Amino acid sequence: MQSTLEKISPLESRYILTMRVDATSYEDATQRILAWTEKRESKCVCASNVHMTMETYDNGLFAQTINSADLITPDGMPLVWALRTLGVKNASRVYGPTLTLHVCKAAAQKGIPIALYGGTPESLAAFVEFLEKQFPGIKIACHISPPFRPLTTEEDTAFTRQIVESGAQILFVGIGCPRQEIWIAEHKDRIPAVMLGVGAAFDFYSGRVKQAPSWMQKMSLEWLFRLIMEPKRLWKRYFKHNPRFVVFFLIQLLNNKLGLKLFATQH
Repeated sequence: MQSTLEKISPLESRYILTMRVDATSYEDATQRILAWTEKRESKCVCASNVHMTMETYDNGLFAQTINSADLITPDGMPLVWALRTLGVKNASRVYGPTLTLHVCKAAAQKGIPIALYGGTPESLAAFVEFLEKQFPGIKIACHISPPFRPLTTEEDTAFTRQIVESGAQILFVGIGCPRQEIWIAEHKDRIPAVMLGVGAAFDFYSGRVKQAPSWMQKMSLEWLFRLIMEPKRLWKRYFKHNPRFVVFFLIQLLNNKLGLKLFATQH
């Protein structure tokens, strides 16, 4: 008898600059995550945007970390447009915070315990309250707000043990890119759960940070909204990464047209 995962169609992927991006959907990604939980497998899921793309371009070790993930969703609309330009005509956005809700809903329906790692104690408590109201019966086996500094070996070991002993099969990690992706990679096979890097999801749903209106998200203007909301924290990121992404992706398209290979195109 086929397992749930064996029934799911193979993913179509493309390299955008030096980062692999998988053409998935909310339904497809959720099915894959649930299938992995059936086998109690340790898996890594990344939600990729322009920031992550440029972090992989600038750092070869980080690129290896991301490209070894089990699923890399197109979190930002620029990556969706890039996928379509590279031949994936039905590519759609799979936004980390929205994927979080899809997975939590499915987990609540199937009785799959989840865990949360990240945020401040206040935002995490508010997010737990939000999930319990949104998805009655959801099993939140563990929630940890780690300190905003490098952990000691003893702290990391204790947090890891707490997550494992909780029995959680899905772990949402919200400590920001690239820190969360590195943390997840370092804990793969140490934590027998599907681990998702979900960025600001905890802050969005706890009400600590406002999300961009849907029309701005669809027009790829979410970065502008977030810049207006948090200019001191985000201006360097957006002004460093966004223009370079446009230039380098245009170079990639030109290279593809001319048959050159400046950027990696094979997984």
